[in-house]
Amino acid sequence: MSKNKVVVIAGPTAVGKSEIGIELALHFGGEIISGDSMQIYRGLDIGTAKVTLAERKRVPHHLIDERDPAESYSAAAFQKEAKERIKNMNDDGKLPFVVGGTGFYIRALTRDLDLHETSADEGFREEMEQYAQTHGTQALHEKLQAIDYQSASRIHPNNLKKVIRALEINHTTGRKQREFSEQETQPSPYDLALIGLTMERDVLYRRINERVDQMVADGVMEEARWLFEYAPEDSQAAQAIGYKEFYSYFKGEYSIEQAVEQLKRNSRRYAKRQLTWFRNKEKMKWFDMTSMNKEEKIQEMIEYIEGKFS
Repeated sequence: MSKNKVVVIAGPTAVGKSEIGIELALHFGGEIISGDSMQIYRGLDIGTAKVTLAERKRVPHHLIDERDPAESYSAAAFQKEAKERIKNMNDDGKLPFVVGGTGFYIRALTRDLDLHETSADEGFREEMEQYAQTHGTQALHEKLQAIDYQSASRIHPNNLKKVIRALEINHTTGRKQREFSEQETQPSPYDLALIGLTMERDVLYRRINERVDQMVADGVMEEARWLFEYAPEDSQAAQAIGYKEFYSYFKGEYSIEQAVEQLKRNSRRYAKRQLTWFRNKEKMKWFDMTSMNKEEKIQEMIEYIEGKFS
């Protein structure tokens, strides 16, 4: 039985994923599934660099504007909904393009990770955080050593978040973190064409800074104000880069100039983390977009996709 086909277009913020995705989807008569964890939320358009309504008329887009900002959204929910859309598109003879930069969401989908077994246990996390406060991070790390020595040897005692997560996986599933991680080495259930877009760092950082300035001009602060007043501050949407940076300004703790500079810095740091993730986690065909000779690059991508699925 043949596998369903999927094209993934990933890379750091501001590298041009959306534009390339639209051009490739138009060429192949495909449709786009957003692989961005924040574009799922209605009303968050400017800060998430969401494609315009005109662009969505050119190519159908999925998993955009399908959740209220007060709702939570997870990799498991993305995986389930994206799998359904991929199957439907393949059944209809259309090529699905997953376009976005949320690395774990894309990995969960392309490796079909068993996510339901690692659900969060907030009570357990709070208990472990309290234990660390009372007894110290080293004592908590020793608890991990006792049940999962391999994970403990890879996680520094001071990395409290990762120590607690490894303990939580064992607590909720009875399995060691390494057993879960080994799923990532399993073959993909899809016939995949993985495209990574990259760019020289100084050029990318300049584009990020310019994008932030344009977002401010387009009214991202008004979107952030609406989100600040509408959704709980600990909601997932409120944690998005592009919005959370303005909260301190709204509270009178930062100037607007400080908030904008923090947004630029956080966006640059996020781009660096995205590149590290995709280079370490995925075997992608990389295309350097620095020269911006888009027509040539797109033709190379078309040939790559055709070669993968021929």
